[in-house]
Amino acid sequence: MVQLARHYGTGPASLAGIAAEEDLPRAYLEQLVVSLREAGLVVSTRGAHGGYELSRPPDAITMSAVLRALEGPIAPMFCATDDPEHALVCDRSSRCTVNLLWVKVRDAITSTLESMTLADLAPEREVAAPDAPNAPNTDALRPEGALTPP
Repeated sequence: MVQLARHYGTGPASLAGIAAEEDLPRAYLEQLVVSLREAGLVVSTRGAHGGYELSRPPDAITMSAVLRALEGPIAPMFCATDDPEHALVCDRSSRCTVNLLWVKVRDAITSTLESMTLADLAPEREVAAPDAPNAPNTDALRPEGALTPP
């Protein structure tokens, strides 16, 4: 998803390209995109220049949405899931003193994941023009006496 965020706005990215960039098996990525597509986070394009791209801007996709799509409900322990359908799994939850700990851990994790987006993990790279006022001073990095390129 971070690679798709980096490619956002440039058209579909191929799974083969992402696999090479991330050093991951393509077959593994093919499994992941099924869940991501079902969750509405990515769209696919067929054809020679096809591939996958984010369904919306990177700053509109929270990390909690990505994790839920790939892993299911956020739960450090099964009894502390944030999915209401699974909330009644353990009949001891109402009297379990440790459950309070796991619910607090879950809430802290969820809060962090909700506060971060793909844009946070794949910031846009700005390239300053050499004559721009904020361009880095590369002369300071040259050894003394080195020639400045034309």
